[in-house]
Amino acid sequence: MGFLRFWFKTMRLSIARIGAGWMFALLTFNFNRVSIADLGALAVVVTSLIGLHHFISFFQVYWGRFADRYALFGYRRTPYIFLSGMGASLIFLLLPSIAVGLGERSLAATFEAFLLIGFFGVAMAMNGSASNALMAEVTTEKERGGVVAVVWAAIILSGIITSVIAGQMMPNYDPEAMQRLYNLTPAVVFITTFLGIIGMERRITPEEHAALLAAEPDKSASPLSTFRIARNLMSSNPHVRAFFFFVLLAVMGIFLQDAILEPFGAEVFGMNQKETAAFQQSWGGGALLGIFLMGIISSYTSLSKKTIATLGGLMVAIGLLAIAGAGLTHQAALITPALLVIGLGVGFFDVGALSMMMDMTIEGQVGLYMGLWGMAQGLGTGFANVLSGALHTGLIETGLLSEAMGYGVIFGFEAVAMLLAIGLLRSISIQEFKGLTRADISTALAMDTAG
Repeated sequence: MGFLRFWFKTMRLSIARIGAGWMFALLTFNFNRVSIADLGALAVVVTSLIGLHHFISFFQVYWGRFADRYALFGYRRTPYIFLSGMGASLIFLLLPSIAVGLGERSLAATFEAFLLIGFFGVAMAMNGSASNALMAEVTTEKERGGVVAVVWAAIILSGIITSVIAGQMMPNYDPEAMQRLYNLTPAVVFITTFLGIIGMERRITPEEHAALLAAEPDKSASPLSTFRIARNLMSSNPHVRAFFFFVLLAVMGIFLQDAILEPFGAEVFGMNQKETAAFQQSWGGGALLGIFLMGIISSYTSLSKKTIATLGGLMVAIGLLAIAGAGLTHQAALITPALLVIGLGVGFFDVGALSMMMDMTIEGQVGLYMGLWGMAQGLGTGFANVLSGALHTGLIETGLLSEAMGYGVIFGFEAVAMLLAIGLLRSISIQEFKGLTRADISTALAMDTAG
């Protein structure tokens, strides 16, 4: 019976993240490809636009602490997940026309795009923080590896399904087909969120909520106060600081290719929309396989989460170098195997690193810590998007390097970022973090008061 309850809970947590997977997939493999390769928008503008909502992820720290402190009708996660997901989904109704304006290089369309994506970023910061905190709170430390594996498999699978649907609805760019595709977003988010989270969180009483906050002085949960506390935690605890920058660098190492992979296929190999949409299926399928393989391996071995994340990171770096080689030698046949290796590595990495993220929290402050790690993820993805576009514009669009050579430099740079992250990971100890961090919360609050 316990096994059935565990899998029912895991499947519901997974379903709740499908809507987010759909939205991120449309942004990072469809919107970018259409805007850059089909409509002629400046790559640095499009990738900076996509990266903007990740930079706004610093709000995850604020939303995490805000939700810790302020329950709505006795719930600290469910209302925030639902409202933020629905709000974020509405911007997709406007993105097809925004893409046309970016292609025309309209200043008004560019300004409107940044406003919309900025709102999307604030909403998804709330969504990500609340979703991760809910997952951490309804699972035990022993369950988390399996739960994380299945939830991330669902996110990746939703991206694959999104790419298949997009490929069928729009094999080549067509503005009306794109609008029909994007119009599906609010319905997808509403249905999956409702099925996933309603009834999942236990309602807490005012007395229980007060007890959870008892360890923290009665302080404002304003953004500035929360950011100062997060900054003070990073400055006083070397494991918090090291883990934050590990997550940031590793995410850069995974996602720097995300906004330019489809344009790479179009510009170096002349592939059409349907062919480049298959990239998502290749690396996504590899990631699913990696997650499930690691689940099986973990059942029969005692691999640590740090070892799992390290192995995954190394595989990602190898795959990126292989893609760089495919472009330089103009061997399109190498792309799919390289993407599968990257996918396997991402699957391994997700199981190890995300489980570590949930372990590196303390009771009563789960939202704050998950928000901090979410901010590192967001900043890493944001820097990845901006850097990829800037490198594309600076190396390729200016004619400084050939398309194949320019992409080779970009993918090589990405591999180096991942290797640096792996080096940083080796210095992090969950046990020492647990030993230091309870005292560090009080220290950080005291520093905030003094400041």
